[in-house]
Amino acid sequence: MKNILITGGAGFIGSHVVRLMVNKYPQYSVVNLDALTYAGNLENLKDVEYKTNYEFVKGDITDAKLVSRLFATHRFDGVIHLAAESHVDRSISNPLEFINTNILGTVNLLNAARMEWKDVMDGKRFYHISTDEVYGSLGETGLFTETTSYDPRSPYSASKASSDHLVRAYYHTYGLPVVISNCSNNYGPNQFPEKLLPLAINNILNNKPIPVYGKGENIRDWLYVEDHAVAIDTIFHNGKLGETYNIGGINEWKNIDLIHLLCKVMDKALGRAPGASEQLITFVKDRAGHDQRYAIDSSKLMNELGWKPSLQFEEGLEKTVSWYLENQNWMKRILSGEYESYYQDQYGGR
Repeated sequence: MKNILITGGAGFIGSHVVRLMVNKYPQYSVVNLDALTYAGNLENLKDVEYKTNYEFVKGDITDAKLVSRLFATHRFDGVIHLAAESHVDRSISNPLEFINTNILGTVNLLNAARMEWKDVMDGKRFYHISTDEVYGSLGETGLFTETTSYDPRSPYSASKASSDHLVRAYYHTYGLPVVISNCSNNYGPNQFPEKLLPLAINNILNNKPIPVYGKGENIRDWLYVEDHAVAIDTIFHNGKLGETYNIGGINEWKNIDLIHLLCKVMDKALGRAPGASEQLITFVKDRAGHDQRYAIDSSKLMNELGWKPSLQFEEGLEKTVSWYLENQNWMKRILSGEYESYYQDQYGGR
C-alpha cells in the first residue's frame, strides 16, 4: 500500500485530485492536509469523506513541526503538493502571506520529505504543482515551454517561481526525487467565486455587473479541472524524476471573448433573450502588472506520457455552467461564509 500526502486537497484543483486518487487507487492511503483558509472547503469532498482509504488533517504547511510529525507517523511514499495561496489580486494587497505559504511552506515539506526518505529514496516521489504565471507574459505569438526563462510579474507568481527553484534545488543538492508541473488557467466545478468564471456565472445569475479588467484583451489558456487532475495522476505515476511538464488546454481565449461566450451559454441555460446577459458586462480599471498573454505548449506531456485534454472548451463550459446552476446552494454557502462551519459540524473541531 502506498501512503500519499496531498496538500491543499480541500481547494478547487486539490479536491478533484483527492477524489480521483481515493476512487481510482483504493489500495492507497490518502491523507489530505489543508489549513481550510478561505478557499478550502470540505464540502467539495463529501462524496469521499467516509472512504476507508482517506483521511483529512486540518493543518498548515507553514507549521514545520506538524509537517514533520505527519511524515513520521504516516511514512509517506509520495507527496502531491497543491497547497498555495493563488489569487493574484490578494497577492498584490498582501504579499507576505504568499511568501509564507508558497515558499516557506514548500520548504517545510521538502525538509520533511528529505529527512524521512534520506535512507531510501527509491519508490518515493515529491510532486510540486505550479503555474504558467511563473513564465511572465507572452506577446501575440509563441508558447511557454518547459525551458522558457522565468519572468514572474506579481507577488503570487514570484512566490511560485521561488518554490519551483527550491524544489529543483533539493533534487540537485540532495537527490530528492521530484517532478514539477506548470499549468494554465483551470475552470470547472467547485471553484471559489473570486475567480473569473464562477464570479461571472454568479453575477449573471443575480443580474449583477460582470467586471472585466481593462478592455478584456488579456489572453489565457483554459483547461478543464478534471483534465488537470488526470494529468497530475499521469505525471505522479509516470513522470521522469527531475523533469518539468507543462499542462495546457490548447485553448486560448481573450477575456472579453470568453465572457461573451459565457453570456450566451447562460442566456440559453436560464431561458433569457439572446444578448441579455451581455448587458451586464462592466469594464473596470486594469489590474496592476496584468500579464497580456499566457499560452502553454503541452507537447512534452502529450508525447512522452500520452496525456491530452478530453473536452472541447464549449463542452466544458456548458458542463461548468450546468454544475453551478444545479449547485446554487453550494455557491450561497460560500458567499455567506456558512461553508466554513462544515469542518466544525463534521469533525467537532478535532
